[in-house]
Amino acid sequence: MNMPQNQQLKQAEAAEYKALVDQVNPKPTYIKNCVWAFVIGGLICMIGQIITNGLIKSGMELKAASSLTSVSLIFLAALFTGLGLYDELAKRAGAGTIVPITGFANAIVASAMEFKREGYIFGVGAKIFSVAGPTLVFGFVISVIIGLIKVITD
Repeated sequence: MNMPQNQQLKQAEAAEYKALVDQVNPKPTYIKNCVWAFVIGGLICMIGQIITNGLIKSGMELKAASSLTSVSLIFLAALFTGLGLYDELAKRAGAGTIVPITGFANAIVASAMEFKREGYIFGVGAKIFSVAGPTLVFGFVISVIIGLIKVITD
């Protein structure tokens, strides 16, 4: 059976469109993206280690220094997100900026900032938990499960 001429024309147009899209689409640079993610993620972790080492050198215990390092990294990520610098870094570094603690701080602050025009109470204050809420619930549930496993096995 011969395909109707209209159908053939549609297929030819679709093939031509696909060829044009393939020409215009940028080719992904996987190696370059992986290297940038590794370097930037490593630099974020290195900054955390430098903060920890400095606090320990100043006489703080490891546990306290680790806690203060976490707080410092969260503060810096939130500050840089608020200034628009973290997003610029993320455009170039990709997954390297999703180092767990800084990436989470960025996600929370960025989601809250989207609603800044609605006010600080009903915009920022209410929407800050749109990302944090489910993550915190997940963390609490997993903590309870791990705690129960530890109690049962001890």
